Amino acid sequence: MKKEFKSFEEFYPFYLEEHSNRLCRRMHFIGSSLVLMVLLASLMTQFWWLLTLLPLLGYGFAWLGHFIYERNKPATFTYPFYSLVADWVMYKDIITRKLTI
Repeated sequence: MKKEFKSFEEFYPFYLEEHSNRLCRRMHFIGSSLVLMVLLASLMTQFWWLLTLLPLLGYGFAWLGHFIYERNKPATFTYPFYSLVADWVMYKDIITRKLTI
């Protein structure tokens, strides 16, 4: 059953529960890091076709983390916008060591 969230602040704790497995968070971190690297490479080289790799890298690693380690359905299937924002907030939280991987 889909839960209704009134704000991102209400959604983020749910998102973190769905990412309780460290290996799943690690897969998200790898995918997000690759997205940033490929985006930067595309901008620097002006090889715009590289941008087509971004969804594959970002979602591919994250979804593998869910299916293999977390064994749950990715939140992006139900909450696409909040999940996209939460991915980057979690990425920041990992970099700032608020979360561990």
